[in-house]
Amino acid sequence: MFRSLVAGGPSTRPQIGEQLALSRPTMSASIGELERLGYVEKIGESQGSLGRKAALYRVGAGAGHVVAIDAGSTHVRLRVATLDHRLLHSRTYRLPTSHRLMNEEISRAVAEEFAAAATETEAGWGPLRAIGIALPSRVVGDGAERASTRQDELFTHFAPPAGPKLVLENNVNCAAVAENVYGVAQGRQDFAYIQIGLKLGMGLMLGGRLIRGRNGAAGEIGHLAYPFAPGHTPVAGEAETYLGTEALMQRVRDAWPEAPPPPPEDAGDLFARAEKDEVAAREQVERHAADIGALVASCVALVDPGLVVLGGGVGTSPLILPIVRKVANALSYAVSVETSSLGPDATVLGIEKLAVDRALDVVLAQPSP
Repeated sequence: MFRSLVAGGPSTRPQIGEQLALSRPTMSASIGELERLGYVEKIGESQGSLGRKAALYRVGAGAGHVVAIDAGSTHVRLRVATLDHRLLHSRTYRLPTSHRLMNEEISRAVAEEFAAAATETEAGWGPLRAIGIALPSRVVGDGAERASTRQDELFTHFAPPAGPKLVLENNVNCAAVAENVYGVAQGRQDFAYIQIGLKLGMGLMLGGRLIRGRNGAAGEIGHLAYPFAPGHTPVAGEAETYLGTEALMQRVRDAWPEAPPPPPEDAGDLFARAEKDEVAAREQVERHAADIGALVASCVALVDPGLVVLGGGVGTSPLILPIVRKVANALSYAVSVETSSLGPDATVLGIEKLAVDRALDVVLAQPSP
């Protein structure tokens, strides 16, 4: 019953009873026990179809809350939420510089944002049950080789408090989770979320399961060797170097006409000018979209996900979607390509979902006082 309220939001006793096929006595006893623990609370009444009013319940303060943090390459996004995903507090911090790898600067920002959020804590939020942090790195469990993942760089400045469970996950995997729960891949058993921005990444869900791989490296498409061409030696990780925004902007500057206007300052400026049909900008964006389409085709050839969701600062641009669709379907098997409906919030919403899942295990494992 408690999981039903967490997943579905406020409900009446008849609604929960019908959904779970529970009798009225069982419903009454269960609601009473959950109310005693503070895990549910009555928030009003709902008018029934026969004119009767029914008490409306939601997850209570006693169930506690979670903190979700997207420790990104350009921003740190933080959400404090109840177990049924009601937002209690949020904050976003833009890093002074972009970082391709997990490092102590990101750790410092996480520590400062978490400390700032802690000062906003209210008694009505209940206990902190779990902290979820999405990292721009591979993530492996205890006992695995961790040095090369850089995941422990998180703890250079951030020291998690004792008590709440700590959940770590790769940021693109988190975005895939969010798309599956809330976004355009909702309910899909098989799909790939591909992030295109400063970095590349893929979160892969097959058979309803998030695929992580033995070394936490499943979906690390940025690590693909590139290029494959006569006279060239493939270099590990060169796919990300070539398709990332830093290399994109270098190509734009190198190819930009000498005549005014001057080249764009950054990727945001490039895409804004392309949207205004500035010829040189449009040509560069279309070429980059074709390159992304080729990358998507390679991913489709490997895992045949049926659906690819594009995310990230570049991936969510409406300018690239039709070209990526055309190129990907021309070069590989038939695939639907869509743009993320969650935008920059995908990762933090995904790690929040994983933190709530861990918090549920904690709450439901506690013995009744």
